[in-house]
Amino acid sequence: MKNLHPAYNYQTDTSGQEPRQIEAALYLIPVAIGAAPLSDVIPAGNAAIVAGIRHFIVENIRTARRFLRRLVPTIDIDSLTFHELNRHTDPAAVSGFLAPLRAGEPVGLMSEAGCPAVADPGAYPVEIAQREGLKVVPMVGPSSILLALMASGLNGQGFAFHGYLPIEEGQRLKRLQELEKTSAREHSTQMLIETPYRNNRLLKFLADNLRPDTRLCVAAGITDPDSESILTRPAAEWRKAKYDYDKIPAIFLFCR
Repeated sequence: MKNLHPAYNYQTDTSGQEPRQIEAALYLIPVAIGAAPLSDVIPAGNAAIVAGIRHFIVENIRTARRFLRRLVPTIDIDSLTFHELNRHTDPAAVSGFLAPLRAGEPVGLMSEAGCPAVADPGAYPVEIAQREGLKVVPMVGPSSILLALMASGLNGQGFAFHGYLPIEEGQRLKRLQELEKTSAREHSTQMLIETPYRNNRLLKFLADNLRPDTRLCVAAGITDPDSESILTRPAAEWRKAKYDYDKIPAIFLFCR
């Protein structure tokens, strides 16, 4: 084989095709968000790229290793280097996770589920890479935020994701009223999440406090064949509906 540029890693992909060139970059690797087969939600080409990466930044090493074995069954998992990035990580340590990239080796970034760096701590190493002029490559895969928006029937031209509402009841109500006013003024879709075991409480809060004709969507269990449910109804109808979304990952969307 001819001499290879040190900034590239060459691996044969899992389908046995010719070795492909893996450029030194920070690869943003999507992870499955439901129980669907990987072939249904992750492009086949992702495995060939991941097979050429030896250094990973992940939220949880155990679940990351499990996903990598599913994606690339032939991967030598014990030869890989992992750095955990979660709420327990010292922010001062994150820059060091990119040392292999600075030395010309590719680095992979993975969330627990879905696309990294979107509503995810992975945004920080991406910020560092961009600041230093290091190449960043987003890979195609499932995003619960975009999939929920696509299926909601709400405005996909103007939207905003806000994460969690405040915990304190008065602040929570005030924030919701602000978001509904913004939605009415801009006809924009507002998106929220909650800890799964509190989903039912959040849905009741939204249904009780949004205007009766505000359209409210619950997108739960996205890409999971057994639990996926995406329903959009006026808030007034949710007040009377029977539902149980607790313990199922969900996105809540509403639009005036």
